[in-house]
This record gives sequence, structure tokens and C-alpha cells, in this order.
Amino acid sequence: MDLAFTKEEQAFREEVRQFLRDNVSPEMWRKIVEGRQVSKEEMVAWWRVLNKKGWAVSHWPKEYGGTDWTSVQHYLFKEELQMYPAPVPLAFGVSMVGPVIYTFGNEAQRNYYLPRIANVDDWWCQGFSEPGAGSDLASLKTKAELKGDKWIINGQKTWTTLAQYADMMFCLCRTNPAAKKQAGISFILVDMKSKGLVVRPIQTIDGGYEINEVFFDDVEVPVENLVGEENKGWDYAKFLLGNERTGIARVGVSKERIRRIKELSLKAESGGRPLLDDPAFRAKLTACEIELKSLELTQLRVVADEAKHGKGKPNPASSMLKIKGSEIQQTTSELLMEVIGPFAARYDEHSDSNNEAMEWTAQIAPSYFNNRKVSIYGGSNEILRNIIAKAALGL
Repeated sequence: MDLAFTKEEQAFREEVRQFLRDNVSPEMWRKIVEGRQVSKEEMVAWWRVLNKKGWAVSHWPKEYGGTDWTSVQHYLFKEELQMYPAPVPLAFGVSMVGPVIYTFGNEAQRNYYLPRIANVDDWWCQGFSEPGAGSDLASLKTKAELKGDKWIINGQKTWTTLAQYADMMFCLCRTNPAAKKQAGISFILVDMKSKGLVVRPIQTIDGGYEINEVFFDDVEVPVENLVGEENKGWDYAKFLLGNERTGIARVGVSKERIRRIKELSLKAESGGRPLLDDPAFRAKLTACEIELKSLELTQLRVVADEAKHGKGKPNPASSMLKIKGSEIQQTTSELLMEVIGPFAARYDEHSDSNNEAMEWTAQIAPSYFNNRKVSIYGGSNEILRNIIAKAALGL
């Protein structure tokens, strides 16, 4: 059962659906449904279609290219993208560094970077985590020293998602080693083509190369690439992470995956009948759906709070959304594995018995393994429970 929205909101939802039907290529749609890799070129081309429509940075202030949508419209737009499914705008640019630049950056930075982010002229990556500074991010050691009109950066970042594609990185660097760890960090923009910067891929458990480690060896960055005030980067990072954790809930992704589970479990058999008719399987699926509906309601409460009070200070509920959203994503990937069974294993692409049906089912096991990460990135769930205890419950 769908939640109650106004007639205007339902009309907006249908407008988004029609736009997706008219503009998402069947080839890219099929790749996403079946878990295949969508190329950088395909994603950029699609995001530029969104930008031409005026929807690439819909949640930004209107003066920077955004829309005047309500919080509910923003929520519906993202959900429809995830449910269709189609690639959502590149979060590192649109949802992370873009809002930091227009909120804390100077006019020159806004004028230069924001149009480029909207049109994906620059592909961004996030330089936060380091060896020994992941969930305890404030322990980072990568340092930036100001020499003349340059920042000289030395250190290492790790788990840097899609850095192999990136043109730019927003990077947290220690600029005052004498200050307490949260107070001596700055937010600096780094050109990935800079001399002394090296990107090395890390193979993940699913066999892919989605993440990387990045090394800085006397990397020179212009002084004007500092965003906001020196040593205030921790404040900007908290602002950014509030946006990231809300996005990680990915209600639409889980809805689409449950739809897929139901579709496939009608075809898969257990004891001579469709798996969907198996009471034990149905109980697990129903429990997951109930959890997802609760998550959706919680996210809508956050949306309503934003509509009433504005974004301003990050809502502690964003940590709850991240925790429960990541758990549901992992549960749905486990249910898909159960539906497909042994066909989820990787196929031998050189085998004579290889066929098209096996090719897409073989993407399910890598997806299952890849989803192990969602309870770690954006702040591990264990750390976020501590944040909820302190910020939301006052313990």
C-alpha cells in the first residue's frame, strides 16, 4: 500500500515517471536491473539529460541551478529514480561537495565549480578515510602545509570510491597539528591530475575495482582551493556527512529489489511450487517489507522536519536512516541469493554451457558481497549508534 500524498504530489510523481520512460535508454535500464556495470560514459550522458531538464541538482538553491520543489517532491524524485531504476546524480558532486561549496565557499568557487558539478564536467571523489582513520575520521594524518601561494599535501587516503574516474577530490587535511584533532582540519579541493598524486585500485570481495587508495607526495594545490576558513573543515565534514547518511537509506533501491525478489521467486521452485509460496520464505520477505515501510515513514518524518525547520543543523535521525537502510539493503541482497541459489555463483565466461540467463544471475553473488560495505561506509553502524545515543537520546 502506497503512502498518502496530495494530488499535486501524485501528479509530480507521474511527471517524473513519464520523463524516465521517455529518456532512460532500454540498454542502460536493463544493465541496472540485472546488476551489470554501467559505463562512466553512459552515466554522464544520462546525468546531462537530467541537467538539460533542470533536474540534475534539484535540491540546490534556485540561484545555483536548483528547483523550488518541496521537500516531499525531492523525496519522490529520488525514490522514482531508484525504483525505475536509473542512475541517481553523482552523489560526490551533487549531494556532498556542491552543498559545501555553495554554503561555505566563496563567490569565485561557486561561479566556477557549481555549473561544472551540475553538468558533470568534473567527476568528484571523496578524500576522507585513511588507514587508521575511518570511523574515527578526526584521527586523519594527511597534512597540508601552506608555503607561499600553495598548499603542499602529503599523506594517504583509502577506500576512495571511483577515484579512477575522478577529475577532482574534496579532501580533509590536517593544517594545524597542534590543535585538538577536530579543530585542526581543513577542507581542500584537489585536482586529480596534480603531480605527486597516485591512485591505486583495491580489488573488492566481489571481484571489482570500485575503490582505491590515493597517495599524496608533495602535491601542490593553489591556496584558493581552500573552502571556507582554515581549520574549520571538521564542521564542513559534519554538514556533508549528514547529507550522505540520509541518502544511504536508499528506500527506492530496496523497493525495487523487493519487486525483483517477488518476480523471481514466482519462477524459482521449492518443493515443486513457486518459492514465493513457501511459508518460511514469505515470512522473511514480509518481515523485510515491514522494516522497509518503517524506514520509509522515518525518512518522511525527516523530510517533514526539513520542510518545517529547514536543513540547517543535520538531523540525528539521518544516522538512524543510514543504519536501518543499510541493514535492509543487506537483507534484500540475501533474499535474492536465496531465490537464485547456486545460479548466483559466477559463471565461466569461456564455458560452452554459458548462456544469457546465467550471465545476469551471476551478478547476484557479487552484489551480495558488495553490499557488505553499506553498514561500514558513511560512518559504521556501530559508531552511528553511539551518535544516536548521545545526540538523539541524550545518554
